[in-house]
Amino acid sequence: MEIIDKSNMKKILRDFPRQFKAGIRAAKKVSLDSFNPGPFKNIIVCGMGGSAFAGEIILGLRPLNIFLHKSYGLPLQANNESLIICLSYSGNTEETISSFKEALNRNLSLIAISSGGELIRLSQENKTPFVLLPPPIIPPRASGAMQFASLVQVLANNNLVPQSFAKETLNLGKSLKSREISAIGKKLAKRLYKKLPAVYTTKGLSASSLIWKNNLNENAKVLAVSNYFPELNHNELSSFWKIEKQFKKNKVFAVFLRDKEENPRLLKQMNISLEMLESYGIDKELIDIPGESILEKMFYSIFLGMWTSYWLALKYKIDPTLIETVQEIKCRLNDKKKISQ
Repeated sequence: MEIIDKSNMKKILRDFPRQFKAGIRAAKKVSLDSFNPGPFKNIIVCGMGGSAFAGEIILGLRPLNIFLHKSYGLPLQANNESLIICLSYSGNTEETISSFKEALNRNLSLIAISSGGELIRLSQENKTPFVLLPPPIIPPRASGAMQFASLVQVLANNNLVPQSFAKETLNLGKSLKSREISAIGKKLAKRLYKKLPAVYTTKGLSASSLIWKNNLNENAKVLAVSNYFPELNHNELSSFWKIEKQFKKNKVFAVFLRDKEENPRLLKQMNISLEMLESYGIDKELIDIPGESILEKMFYSIFLGMWTSYWLALKYKIDPTLIETVQEIKCRLNDKKKISQ
């Protein structure tokens, strides 16, 4: 295991539940009080890849009028009544730096969240508020709990979400039992080996299915798909009808992440889809996600996906940390000058 997992991703995952406390602490005193305290008509979270993790979750929970921007510049929704929050774990993500610079040039309210790099340098130079995430430096996709907690605390500091939301976030680590979740992920990885994973859930947990896909892509280096009910029953389910024309038998594996407290009609749709996949001969696994709140369920399912992708990487004898393709793109964009994610 040590030969494959050279950067000890296993330890990073074991420490994942501790990130909530670190993120809350890092952002505790960061606010816009001395800049522009609002009120704001919308919030735009800018981030790419693993640094968009926090934005995906907050977007899924929809506690306020929020947009997630994954590109250069700023979206059309950005205006003088917007709060721009730029997330880049390394601080060197060029798309996010582009968003930061545009917000700065337009004199918009702006906060950065990063572990260092160019984003923190620009924040210090321009005297804009920022959250400096603490060491050790880890892969951005593995830092999601810390970035999410920091984002929530920043929103709470600016009275955009209640302080109780930050307190709930702080306590999330207690509900994530690393050894137990790792064991479930290891069994699931064995069933996913040499198959195309299709990760499905209901709308309330849709962010977790997307993060599952991203972790399978980056950690295990496998192609995967994700979708949510009821949308997938209006398109993607049709692709399973004659799937043997596209894939050899038993080459697709569907993972259903179910929140048993969801809308009964959505749960019925999920059950019907499971029955249909079984009739088509598709391998599948139904996982009921535990938790007292939607936030607990969200992070349980995400953490399970992280462990599953980790064990699947080891099954393929692939280093779960290394992401050569992402680094190559960044090097080529920067004329061979290597930068971190």
